[in-house]
Amino acid sequence: MNVAIVGGGLMGREIAAAIQRWPALIDHPVRPRLTAVCDINPAALEWFRDIDTVTGLVTDYRGLLADDSIDVVYVAVRHDLHEQLYVDVINSGKSLLAEKPFGIDGSAADAILAASAEHPESFVRCSSEMPFYPGAQWAIDYVKSGALGTIIEARCGFLHSSDIDPAKPINWKRQVEYCGEAGVMNDLGMHTWHVPLRLGWAPTSVSAVLQNIVPERPGPDGTSVPCDTWDNAVLQCWSREGDHVFPLTTETKRIAPGEKNTWFFEAIGVEGGVRFSTKSPKEVEVFSRISVPGIGTEQAWQRLDAGSQSVWPTVTGGIFETGFSDAILQMWAAFLAEREGVLGDRFGCVTPDEAALTHRIFDAALRSQATGASVTP
Repeated sequence: MNVAIVGGGLMGREIAAAIQRWPALIDHPVRPRLTAVCDINPAALEWFRDIDTVTGLVTDYRGLLADDSIDVVYVAVRHDLHEQLYVDVINSGKSLLAEKPFGIDGSAADAILAASAEHPESFVRCSSEMPFYPGAQWAIDYVKSGALGTIIEARCGFLHSSDIDPAKPINWKRQVEYCGEAGVMNDLGMHTWHVPLRLGWAPTSVSAVLQNIVPERPGPDGTSVPCDTWDNAVLQCWSREGDHVFPLTTETKRIAPGEKNTWFFEAIGVEGGVRFSTKSPKEVEVFSRISVPGIGTEQAWQRLDAGSQSVWPTVTGGIFETGFSDAILQMWAAFLAEREGVLGDRFGCVTPDEAALTHRIFDAALRSQATGASVTP
């Protein structure tokens, strides 16, 4: 299967590296081959010249869409460019793995969703790699097992410190024109909502606390310019599991002192609980009530090693640790396996419907921030 990348930046290089590591997977039904890369900046293409399967390095993506030899396109570009590029890829009939947030706003997401409905031959999913850590998968499966009993509360978050320096120059992710009014929620929010939405925990109400902590940053000439996106977003939500309603909190932050790139998930119930953080990538914490002879019932948090295995089996020893590049490989393995119809009940990538739903959640958060009230998505 031939793959093309549109956007030769950080994530484009990460995906290229993941494809080169494909032999680490065991018995996967697909063998992808990166054959073409597009970026409007010719200098960004130079890094890909050392990949011997790449035969096309271009600055106009439309040529890739006309190439019948390309099966799948991965797109990682600015948010304001999503709608046009994603719709064009879908209309070409090629499969698409799209970077979040799946359009700069809800209107763009709806247009992409409509194109996908019109072209069912184009298999479309949205990128979100963090839940593919083995510890995250263990936690998800534990919740799905029913071991928590009645859920009391849940939390999920993604924490950066990439903008902690107020002297860091402005870039497109810090400007509403390119990133979108949802700011950090557009940039990182898909990571915080992938698991809750997959578990069926779509919010029934949203109350938001949004912060623009650094309102100005140095521009290209060093003069301060407006930095008008939200830096941090905490959403207090009510979610539902069956007939039961419980609080769900999501945290999406670019300015989180002490963090670099931390994703976490926690769910607590009457009978048990589970939590995982990429800060300790091998460790899963499990809460249970245990019976102690002669004492009675006690409460205990236990620590388990998750090892290396995630959604698709790999040659890596089960006792070894995993990392970010492994999570990306697993995301691609899930994407291509689902495209082939063989993912089964394994955890999959964000669906177009789920991606569009996040925009309704972010819009509710913006309305909540503006009104100071809890808002229905």
